Formats: sequence, structure tokens, C-alpha cells
Amino acid sequence: MAVRIFLGLSALLWLPYGLLCFFQPTGLSGAGIMFTNPTGATELRAMYGGLQAAIGAVALLGALRPLLAERALTLLFVVCAGLGLARLLGAAIDGEVSSYTTMALALELGTVAITAFLLRRRPALVG
Repeated sequence: MAVRIFLGLSALLWLPYGLLCFFQPTGLSGAGIMFTNPTGATELRAMYGGLQAAIGAVALLGALRPLLAERALTLLFVVCAGLGLARLLGAAIDGEVSSYTTMALALELGTVAITAFLLRRRPALVG
């Protein structure tokens, strides 16, 4: 039950944010993320919109279909570990940790910790 609740909450965070970023990429300007041409807008729509909405959609599928829950947790673990590690390294290289970076790190690394915990306590699915 905890897995489905976590996946449902993850879907509620990732899916709407991804859709918002897709339809309003200028909304990221408050965090200092901007584009200067249509290619930049498309990139923000794809990486912040499409990718994050897809993460939310996978979490939703895992919440609604228990047979997909372990796969959804694994995807969240891998994607958030990659995002969190790259964000930590980027902040170290760039020498700045903004409030946006702090919140994103909390979400990403918190997700890594929770998914690791949930995956360890779930029996492995066979087949």
C-alpha cells in the first residue's frame, strides 16, 4: 500500500509540473531558466515538460497497476539518481546553490532514498 501511495504522490508532483513546463516554458524564468530562441523553447518543453510528464505518467501507471509498481519505482530511482547527481555536480562546478536547486535536490534525492527503501522491502517479482 505504501508503494502505491508513494507512486500516486509522485505522479501528482511530476505529471502536472511536466505539463505546466510543456505548455508554459517561460514559467521557469523565475528560477533563472530561460530561452533565447525557438530551439531553446522546444528544449525546455522536451526536457522539463515531456520528460517530467513521462516520469509522472510512469508513476501513475505503477500506482494504478500493481504489477508495474516495481518497474515504476526502479525508473524513479534511476532517473532521480541521475538528476540529483548531475545537479549536485553542476552546483559544485558552478559554485551556487539557489533555492530552486535546493528544492529540486530535496525532491530528487528524497525520491532516491524512498525508492531505495521501498525496493529493498519488496520481494523480487519473478518472470
